[in-house]
Amino acid sequence: MSGHSKWAQIHRQKGTADTKRGALFTKMGNAITIAAKLGGGNPETNFRLRLAIDQAKVINMPKDNIDRAIKRGTGELGGGTIESVTYEGFGPGGIAFIIETLTSNRNRTSANIKHTLTKYGGSLGTPNSVRWFFGQKGIIRIEKIDENLELELIDAGAEDIVTDSDGVAVYTQPNDLKKIKDRLEARGIKTEYAEIEWVAKEKKEAAGQKETLEKIFDELEADEDVSNYYTNAEV
Repeated sequence: MSGHSKWAQIHRQKGTADTKRGALFTKMGNAITIAAKLGGGNPETNFRLRLAIDQAKVINMPKDNIDRAIKRGTGELGGGTIESVTYEGFGPGGIAFIIETLTSNRNRTSANIKHTLTKYGGSLGTPNSVRWFFGQKGIIRIEKIDENLELELIDAGAEDIVTDSDGVAVYTQPNDLKKIKDRLEARGIKTEYAEIEWVAKEKKEAAGQKETLEKIFDELEADEDVSNYYTNAEV
């Protein structure tokens, strides 16, 4: 467990109980809604919406749910106002957390996150209290890569390419994410995941906190307001 990316969260929840899948559908629906609100309902011209829809398809979110979420964002359907709020805090042993939320009630969301962190020996921080531990990177997941493609992606601006047990992760600067994703898809290569994430600059050893951290992860993933969370934990 290292950093705990959004990719890891999606994989943890795929195939889980219906209650957890329902929470994941709600999270993805909110992500689609706010993307459509900010950039319009056409994924061809709204890259953020395109990414959100791609992730919804990974978890087999029904098309009707996706369409309704888009219409809520464009104002074609009613619904409460959703806003993006990012929280920072600490887990046990000083592990840093960045927690991104999409919420219709800031007070509720803040109270829930504070409760989760303090329950397990952590605390809710102030803005910019842990952000300096992280940097933003574009991350694209593909199944496999050969040497020629690797060189092509590096020439196109990829900063790093890492092969692990889940396949291949291509790291980019945030502004290069769309360019690299488009290049892969133009070659007929399926991108299993693409997102801008907070990546820890240095990992913090947390082997002794693994069980407690897993409990925090479970509670954050069960919270329908939490869209993403990132840590600098290395277990």
